[in-house]
Amino acid sequence: MKISEKFKEGKEQKRSLLIGFITAGDPSIELTPKFAKALVEGGVDIIELGIPFSDPIADGPTIQSSSMRSLSNGTTTKDILDISKKIVEELDVPVVLLTYCNTIMKMGIEKFLQGAKKAGISGIISPDLPPEEAVEYVRLAKSKSINTIFLASPATNDMRLDRIIDSTSGFLYMVSLFGVTGTRDLFTEYSSQATKRIVEKVNGRVPVAVGFGISRPEHVSNFTKLGVDGVIVGSAFIKIIEDNLSNTDLIIDKLNNLAKELSQATSN
Repeated sequence: MKISEKFKEGKEQKRSLLIGFITAGDPSIELTPKFAKALVEGGVDIIELGIPFSDPIADGPTIQSSSMRSLSNGTTTKDILDISKKIVEELDVPVVLLTYCNTIMKMGIEKFLQGAKKAGISGIISPDLPPEEAVEYVRLAKSKSINTIFLASPATNDMRLDRIIDSTSGFLYMVSLFGVTGTRDLFTEYSSQATKRIVEKVNGRVPVAVGFGISRPEHVSNFTKLGVDGVIVGSAFIKIIEDNLSNTDLIIDKLNNLAKELSQATSN
């Protein structure tokens, strides 16, 4: 299923989509599809798989630790593409990869995108890839029917936001706050105001999904009321994995339960 089809489905159902992030290979490559299944059965609409990186500049301690666990297991990009294909085929949901540019360059852009296409990947997020330097990459990704998802933050001015909107496809990833990923108790007024501004500026040209810090049903509900098309949750799911590494069944139950709680808060 394409990302655009999922967002259309959400709009018809008058709800925002729930996008769930986990790091591929944490704590093992074999468990990643099982965790993805638990999330989807709990109500997650799109799976975002993180390719582990040794220096993830946009990520807080929880996701950094998750990346280190995955890397220590010897997880490779090929492993991740293989399990992505399995998730796409078994769960029939869009799968998006989050990866830093170095990983793509190391494999080679053409080879990476070709592998992603074979795996059925719907979109790729690269937090350190600016649209100004991505023209050829976007062209190659588009030729393989892969969306390139760019990020905007509360600091993004209107001129740059127009450039990002024109370049992004699938959805625009709106960073809800200044700083790195990680759960938050409260969001300040500037997060709300920035979200309103970006949603108004986008004006339906592309879906807007907001992430960073979202971990509770009330967060999901509040951002949905601000008009976003999707909410992205990562650290809260990964914290469940981190806290229960010796008990796979408990991880699966807790992931499923949190996904259910969050998905119930997505109605407009």
